[in-house]
Amino acid sequence: MNLFTALEQRQNEGNPVRVGIIGAGKFAAMFMAQSIRTPGISLKAVCDLDLDRAKNQLINAGYRTDDIVAGKIHHDRSAKVTLVEDFGELANPETVDIVVESTGDPIFGSRHALHCIENGLPVVMVNVEADVLVGPMLAAKARQNDVIYSMAYGDQPALIAELVDTVRTMGLNVVCAGKGTKYLPSYHASTPETVWDYYGLTRREAEQGGMNSKMFNSFLDGTKSAIEMAAVSNSTGLMPPQDGLSFPPCSVDELADCLRPISDGGTLPEKGMVEVISSLHRDGSEVQRDLRWGVYAVFEAGTQYVKQCFREYGLVTDSTGKYSALYRPYHLIGLELGVSIASVAIRREPTGVTRDFSADVVCVAKCNLQKGEVLDGEGGSTVWGKIIPAQRSIEIQAVPIGLANGLKLNTEVSKGEVIHWSDVQVPQTRKAYTDVYRLRKKMEAQFRNHD
Repeated sequence: MNLFTALEQRQNEGNPVRVGIIGAGKFAAMFMAQSIRTPGISLKAVCDLDLDRAKNQLINAGYRTDDIVAGKIHHDRSAKVTLVEDFGELANPETVDIVVESTGDPIFGSRHALHCIENGLPVVMVNVEADVLVGPMLAAKARQNDVIYSMAYGDQPALIAELVDTVRTMGLNVVCAGKGTKYLPSYHASTPETVWDYYGLTRREAEQGGMNSKMFNSFLDGTKSAIEMAAVSNSTGLMPPQDGLSFPPCSVDELADCLRPISDGGTLPEKGMVEVISSLHRDGSEVQRDLRWGVYAVFEAGTQYVKQCFREYGLVTDSTGKYSALYRPYHLIGLELGVSIASVAIRREPTGVTRDFSADVVCVAKCNLQKGEVLDGEGGSTVWGKIIPAQRSIEIQAVPIGLANGLKLNTEVSKGEVIHWSDVQVPQTRKAYTDVYRLRKKMEAQFRNHD
């Protein structure tokens, strides 16, 4: 309740929180727009391979051209923002107090985060792809180095984790938690070539808007939902379904009825799970009062007295009166990132963090794939990502979606089949890939032994 007051104090003391951003995409741009308006937060540096794009993002966000420089970062607390191409120059405790990793690349994002942690810098991980790939290892390394590794507030996983934490702190049992999205089963086959039809855009309109076809295709084909729910699972202990999300159509008024166990008339195999609900019925018609942009947590009354309290204070419950829900209709993405910055810098407290390897996101063939074909990873034409329990992923040696891009198949794989490591050739010459591959295998071995 006092983060803003603490930020104002730091501003008045001339000691704002110095922030460095790696990756100048949409999420980063939204934070840029608010960083210039938030006392106590100073955007110090932006790292991107395209410095012109990064500069344009800053200008569009409200920064003056005179306040944007390129070259060496100065170790002061001036209002100028330095643009750099080398993330190693940004990741310096003398230069910044916190690093935001927002590239969206699971390979390089993992390496960036690890480098920052090893250099004593807190990391706010917008890059959920990297977090789901090796987040438990990064979080463990952060604890060893006494630095904070945090989910990014404004992104749905952190907001869901917050809801779960709030409900549990009340002494209530969380039955299910997740988010809403627009989903139909046919979306799993979507490709970057077909994606804009689903959004009602032409390819030219999308390109003019700077929209990335693979990124938007990941939102549509179910991969991004799987990745985000895996992050929630790994941070809260809520388990994923054995064979992926079911995306039941559901309105905000039906949360408690829909997301309760099958034994009580709902859709869940058991209590304590993650799930994504659809804003479309299977016939394509719209769900009224949908939660397409929001997040939720369903909980249950532990006693008859609490059940009575639900009724007395007007909670919307299921038909038995036992289950109810809290939800938030929207998430504001990068506009909300300042909450993570303040929480980490002032309280040394993450806004959600990976704690275990409970869930994984594995590759499923979008079509019949031939020997010699090269997988194109998240949001591509060859595979989509399905969430399954991590223990099952390890047992079947499934290829995680974060390591799929660029892998060459050494066998045929039928549509709908999970792709295993025995089906692909692991690259030996891509150092960045090899480093993260080894880290991932080390993590799998640790959790296999733990089990």
